[in-house]
Amino acid sequence: MKKITGVYTAPAPHWVGNGFPVRSLFSYQSHGEQLSPFLLLDYAGPFTFPAGSEKRGVGEHPHRGFETVTLVYDGEVEHRDSTGKGGVIGPGDVQWMTAGAGILHEEFHSQAFSQTGGELKMIQLWVNLPAKDKMATPGYQSIRAEDIPHIALPDGGGTLRIIAGRYQDTNGPAHTFSPLNVWDMQLKRGHDVEFKQPNGWSTALVVLKGEVTLNGEKPALEGQLVVFDQQGEEIHLQAQADSSVLLLAGEPLNEPIIGYGPFVMNNKAQIAEAIRDFNSGRFGQI
Repeated sequence: MKKITGVYTAPAPHWVGNGFPVRSLFSYQSHGEQLSPFLLLDYAGPFTFPAGSEKRGVGEHPHRGFETVTLVYDGEVEHRDSTGKGGVIGPGDVQWMTAGAGILHEEFHSQAFSQTGGELKMIQLWVNLPAKDKMATPGYQSIRAEDIPHIALPDGGGTLRIIAGRYQDTNGPAHTFSPLNVWDMQLKRGHDVEFKQPNGWSTALVVLKGEVTLNGEKPALEGQLVVFDQQGEEIHLQAQADSSVLLLAGEPLNEPIIGYGPFVMNNKAQIAEAIRDFNSGRFGQI
């Protein structure tokens, strides 16, 4: 069994731009080795926005050296980037953007959502790229809810969506640069769920709603992060209420992490190069 190494409560929210009230559950500064290849997770919302005409979100900004993954539960987000890609994603959809060698992008509430208002709830995850892929060609995967496999869990325990990786004999649609699993689970109150992650993999659970008991010992509530030891395989969950849980697991990269704002590389010289390239316009334009 994978032992629990810590249960962490999200800090108070802060605003990213004027459209995303965010609780930062972890970053590579706090959990770099424990959770590699995952770098950061921000939980935006739930927050109810009034109807209006104001453009809410985050304007043009750069990234290099990793991937950003946006999962929308409620509301709509519109994205544009310097590869010419973009679009609107809504409940159940995922935007998987590879910054790689360098990208500019912006994220706002969709025009329709801004006009009607409503609840926004979403996750943004940063996934590190292996050193050999840090300068990969930037790319964008728009993954619609209908393209994500839904698996019924045993004994009516709920459902599992495979965004990336594999569950039993089913693969998720996201292309990844290193082996990992991103599973979105909806668990039914009073049911038990057991599953395995490979021995040696980093593993974490984020409780987005409800309450679960882990390995028969530790409770975890909404807005809490559970980190497991990399050794061992089995994890046991018992839902004390109808719950929404995000599982992250991946093979550690075991490479240096040097970050500076929107750039995450392997050494300081690469960070300096990223700043020069951005300032000289080599990230393109939107």
